[in-house]
Amino acid sequence: MRVFKFGGASVKNANAVRNVLHILRLYPQDQIIVVVSAMDKTTNRLEEVVQSILARQEEAFTQQCKDIFAFHERIVTALFADTQAPIYKFLEEAFQTLRKKFDAPISEHFGFEYDQVVSLGEVLSSQILAAFLCQEGLMASWWDARKLVRTDAHFKEANIDWDATVKLIRDGVNEFPMAECYVTQGFIGHTEEGHTTTLGREGSDYSAAIFAYATDASDVTIWKDVPGMLNADPKYFQNTQLLSSISYREAIELAYFGASVIHPKTVKPLQNKGIPLHIKSFISPQEEGTTIQEAHQFDHLIPSFIVKKNQLFITISANDFSFINEDALAKIFERFYHHAIKINLMQNSALNFTTLVDAEKVDIQYLIEMLKPEFNCKYNENVELLTIRHYNKTIIDELLVGKTVLLEQRSRQTARFVYRS
Repeated sequence: MRVFKFGGASVKNANAVRNVLHILRLYPQDQIIVVVSAMDKTTNRLEEVVQSILARQEEAFTQQCKDIFAFHERIVTALFADTQAPIYKFLEEAFQTLRKKFDAPISEHFGFEYDQVVSLGEVLSSQILAAFLCQEGLMASWWDARKLVRTDAHFKEANIDWDATVKLIRDGVNEFPMAECYVTQGFIGHTEEGHTTTLGREGSDYSAAIFAYATDASDVTIWKDVPGMLNADPKYFQNTQLLSSISYREAIELAYFGASVIHPKTVKPLQNKGIPLHIKSFISPQEEGTTIQEAHQFDHLIPSFIVKKNQLFITISANDFSFINEDALAKIFERFYHHAIKINLMQNSALNFTTLVDAEKVDIQYLIEMLKPEFNCKYNENVELLTIRHYNKTIIDELLVGKTVLLEQRSRQTARFVYRS
């Protein structure tokens, strides 16, 4: 058993879907679980649908539904010459259900409403792909992750019930043991009560790891539009290098610091069972790409650089000039956790707690009010965070030319700098 994950870019149009078939045919001897994301930017479009529902903007809602339907219909028309194929009926019924959402009662829980709507993207893409594979002669079985991946009710970022999920997935394999491939959805799961949940944005990589863990797969391959995992984002750095082999530990560190190729939660389930993770190009599937596995002897050979832009640099102090001790930190962390504010970097002194967060994910004025009356909050906007793995002085000096450094942290392997350009 192998697990292949195809992201939105790899199924963005009819030719991309045909390319998935081409890749699967390169592995005729293997039984493959195909985990697929929503097509192209469908998740973003469905998020707009949710906002229109909640804002009671019927005209915008209607147009958004039409646009999303037309996008998928174009792909289906290009793939299926027979207009009586069942996928046409499925598509129409799916959007009839979506259109009824506007007049349905709205839950007070935003996350619940979000998950019920946004999960449609993966359902559509997986149904289209499974139908196309069957049309082209593969024995493909469509799996519904809303019945296989069991989670809690923490909507928008649900937590996995591993024991229940492993049993459900293994039962699914036993139900269709002769299938050449199983096509299922990334990003989504379900509660014990049957409500749809999502695993957090970019959660399809994590889904692939879940299915691999549950089936003791031989490996996982994430198919991307890049040749593998690079040591830096080519948008910000020239002469990037391919990391051909790195350890699970190194991959977890890079993902934690913000490397965008893999989801931060993806690697750990694979490490627990020693399942290798490959990152390969769906444009050039014959190339080796990157392999993530236990051995770590290659980790230090190529330094990696990660930049987070548009950061808020926040300093919090007690209004009574008391120390930022364990009690004060507990209160700050409780507020951050309760409001789902994720910290990219933190440091404290006797009187100050300093942290860095993504500006687009935090309403700074709301945060200031939330910390009152106990704490005072000051901040700098438009700063950047640079993380260097396996650094040396030459690299640091080169990358910080012309930068005003506001904060610096170093460990044996990692150097991090908050700066203003």
